[in-house]
Amino acid sequence: MFAVVRTGGKQYKVAKSDRFEVARMDAKEGSSIDLEVLMTSDGKDAKIGEKGAKVTAKVLEHTRGDKIVVFKKKRRQNYRRTAGHRQDLTVIEITDIKAA
Repeated sequence: MFAVVRTGGKQYKVAKSDRFEVARMDAKEGSSIDLEVLMTSDGKDAKIGEKGAKVTAKVLEHTRGDKIVVFKKKRRQNYRRTAGHRQDLTVIEITDIKAA
């Protein structure tokens, strides 16, 4: 069984015991959270937009992504700017998927 959930403005296809990184969530490490369910499927039948469907996940840790280097340059103008960015992430594990 799998489900499609939405969190942090993105959609993820998840199954039980999947671990993945999402945008930073306001939840403590070790706590359990419920994700917004868009679709559930058992491989044969897909159910879209069910009201009683539920996906539960456990927050494993809060971390940061790899550094992304942003480099700007305008040729022949002696203009160069370098900046970096690291995204705040939350690692979660899917513990349970229940269809309605």
